[in-house]
Amino acid sequence: MDTIIKRRNRGVIKPIEIKSEKHEKGDTSSDDEEPLSPGSVIFHRPTFDIHILAILGCKVPINVDVLKEKLPLTLLKHPRFSSLVVGDASKGEELKWVRTKVDINKHIIIPQINTNNINSPQTFIEDYIYNLSKTTLPKSRPLWDLHILQISPSEDSQPVGLFRIHHSLGDGSSLVSLLLALTRKTSDPKALPSIPVRKTRENENGPCRGGWFWKWVLALWRVLTLVWNTVVDVGFFIATMVFLKDDSPLKVPTRVFTPRRVVYRIVSLDDLKFVKNAMGTTINDVALGITEAGLSMYLSRKYGNEGNKHKSREQINKILKKIRLRSVLLINIRPSGGIQALADMMEKNAEAKWGNAVGYVLLPFNLQLRDDPLDYVREAKATVDRKKNSLEALYTYAIAQLVMKLFGPKVASEMSHRINSHTTMCFSNLVGPLEEIGFYGHPLAFIAPTSYGQPHGLMINFQSYEKKMTIVISVDEDTINDPKQLCDDIVESLKLVKSALISQG
Repeated sequence: MDTIIKRRNRGVIKPIEIKSEKHEKGDTSSDDEEPLSPGSVIFHRPTFDIHILAILGCKVPINVDVLKEKLPLTLLKHPRFSSLVVGDASKGEELKWVRTKVDINKHIIIPQINTNNINSPQTFIEDYIYNLSKTTLPKSRPLWDLHILQISPSEDSQPVGLFRIHHSLGDGSSLVSLLLALTRKTSDPKALPSIPVRKTRENENGPCRGGWFWKWVLALWRVLTLVWNTVVDVGFFIATMVFLKDDSPLKVPTRVFTPRRVVYRIVSLDDLKFVKNAMGTTINDVALGITEAGLSMYLSRKYGNEGNKHKSREQINKILKKIRLRSVLLINIRPSGGIQALADMMEKNAEAKWGNAVGYVLLPFNLQLRDDPLDYVREAKATVDRKKNSLEALYTYAIAQLVMKLFGPKVASEMSHRINSHTTMCFSNLVGPLEEIGFYGHPLAFIAPTSYGQPHGLMINFQSYEKKMTIVISVDEDTINDPKQLCDDIVESLKLVKSALISQG
């Protein structure tokens, strides 16, 4: 996933070999077998059975016949989307990808909907996703499906497509890139979407003046800081794996596979850019800042009225500051091939980079009610800058690989489960197309990615698209029974930050 952490690893993943003739015939000989990577094996453990869900809002009714015609010519040429997972890890068997012939009719689900009995289309969609999250993808066929809901949740969006993909098929950023590779610009049906490229600064601290001596001193200081930050971060990672737990009220009890309530709001991307440009930060910093502000607002309301006794602002802040609340960021440490490479892979049988190699980054949230809303963004920027100057993702990935090699997928899965169950939430920010795109000729109104199956009680995703930013919240309702309020608090926090900037000139 595209997250707030810079990639520091420049390794190369072995390209996928595309096979064609025998696959079309349904032949599953040994030549068409490939062992699952260690990262993919973990996603098949009961405690880490994660499914990625992409909600696609369309502006026109979805033509199912077009999807059935186009998907076999594109998506199904990707080996992972036309392979079964064979083997039983619980019996010590090796899990393998085995190519198979795909029956597209079993992967496109069209529920019968009586629109006369629906009072709120948005509520219907939320309930459908909630019930869908109670299920897992059957291993008797490739691990993906597409649900078509011919219903309108809002004025600017007609039907909704729910693309469900098992996480073992790939990491988040690769799967999002693959999804975008299936789309084209509505202004130019032959052109792939344009994705903004993050600009890197050669020297974030400005030019170094004073000659070679001070340049060496600055370089040494940066190396020492990098080493220190990495040691501290890896130490906290190990402590979290062993004993260190969050104590936030949003942390779900240790359970497996709870259904999820998913809600989302769409805000103006220009508002986030306004804050970014005015404060000299990034969109990631702004997204993280307003999330921290929204969580503070949400929990202050909870504690302020606790026991029917109204607490003062100072009393609430004392409670909030004592809360340990951390987010897990899953960082893709391998560079993805990009949209063009994935499009060529599906259309021209070319090679593309693919893999499921992720490292962990633990991100602390500092909760309190601040007098100046801009302090949330400043605090977020400081936290992000500190995490950028660390090799935490690389070393946590190496630890996971070592555990997998020495003790097997069961112990590695337990390690992942403990990291997730000892923290409170997941957070991500994904960069989307700059212009309107169409999914096989269907113009999209919004894109809202999320997932379920992880032991977190809360997941927050930001997804940009055109001039919009979609904020997606996925919760365990036993832990957070009013996710719409939390979503509204994050939206309100963006308004407060923008208003504070305007009032301060």
